[in-house]
Amino acid sequence: MKKLIMIALLAFTAPAFAQSTATAKKEAIKIYNPQANARADIDAAVAKAKKEGKQVFVQVGGNWCGWCIAFHNMVDHTPELKTLLNYNYEVVLVNYSPENKNEAVLASLNYPQRFGFPVFLILDGNGKLLHTQNSAYLETGELDPKTGKKKTGHDVKVVSDFLKGWTVKALDPASYKETKAK
Repeated sequence: MKKLIMIALLAFTAPAFAQSTATAKKEAIKIYNPQANARADIDAAVAKAKKEGKQVFVQVGGNWCGWCIAFHNMVDHTPELKTLLNYNYEVVLVNYSPENKNEAVLASLNYPQRFGFPVFLILDGNGKLLHTQNSAYLETGELDPKTGKKKTGHDVKVVSDFLKGWTVKALDPASYKETKAK
């Protein structure tokens, strides 16, 4: 009888516990803000970038997007990438979700959502769109040794090379002038 009561108790409480855990997990991911004013955020980042001699890195995605969260976590846990971004870019996260697709802002940036999510934009200190990057080209090719399937995530070296290639210095023609040997 005790076993039967215990089984019945587990049968009724386990789904509720699993559901509350899943809900808590979903609610914990709040990288993007659907209520944010994307135009104002981008304009503020452009003004600051111009003042500080940086570019603007815009990451478009949503809290629903596993790849967006994976990219954010990779940067957050990779000091080299974090430093590279912070030193060379003003970073803006633009939400794309059913609550707010930021359609007018994305239209003004040539519809980057056509590449899927996350999608990355590089703007200069005047707000000019310099580049739109499909993040699929930054993914890792690494295989999970247990499953043999491709791992979810982006390649740190490929992302680093991408970011280095769009810095103010990288786009400055003076960086490529030969110096005469004495």
